[in-house]
Amino acid sequence: MITNVLQELGLARNEARIYETLLREGECGVSTISAKAEINRRNVYDSLNRLIEKGLIFEIRSATENSYRAVDPHKLRELLSEKQRRLDNVFGEMEGLYKNTPHTEEVFIYKGVEGLKNYLRDALRVGEDMYTIGGNGALTDPKLKVFMDHFLAEATTKGIHFNMLFNHEAREADWLGTFPGLHHRFLPKEYTAQATIDIFGDHVVLLPNVKLGGFDELSSFTVVVNQHMADAFRVWFKFMWSVSEE
Repeated sequence: MITNVLQELGLARNEARIYETLLREGECGVSTISAKAEINRRNVYDSLNRLIEKGLIFEIRSATENSYRAVDPHKLRELLSEKQRRLDNVFGEMEGLYKNTPHTEEVFIYKGVEGLKNYLRDALRVGEDMYTIGGNGALTDPKLKVFMDHFLAEATTKGIHFNMLFNHEAREADWLGTFPGLHHRFLPKEYTAQATIDIFGDHVVLLPNVKLGGFDELSSFTVVVNQHMADAFRVWFKFMWSVSEE
């Protein structure tokens, strides 16, 4: 578990295993590290040197065999803070470059829970009203609770309204009041489908495998960035709205 987290924080696998070994064992020589971490001795030296450079371990010299000890894990927090500071220093420039680069026509795929969060972040960035065809309340999935609280608060601040054509079975759901600025109607029962389309700005998002109040975590979401396509879907939305039930 510790090794996996350390890798997620940016350490190479051998570095993570050695650091965890030194945390558990205390001061160790190369032979012990190699055995306990199950790393070939030849590969231990390179990893030790990188860990010393990162300030995560230190070397204790002796007349026989040098040994090594891990520093306080709080050092990891310092490293993360330093990385965050460096990112903050260039983030404004990066954001400016992204916004100033034309994205007139694109098609890409988001996957799983994080993918769904990504396209909602896109919606906040675009900052325009959202239109939904075939809504099933997938965004009320408990897995998204914390994220959605933040998303809806920011959407309210930005003045984003939600215009949703729900599938018929969503009529009995108790979460319809959770969306600020919600305008909604219900599609006729015979037109229920296990897919949802979201439209905002120049984006059209296709979400398959949605169900009442949730979605399949393994799903992929197709995002089309095309102003003409988004405008066309909004026209079709207006037609479907006119024949749907209040």
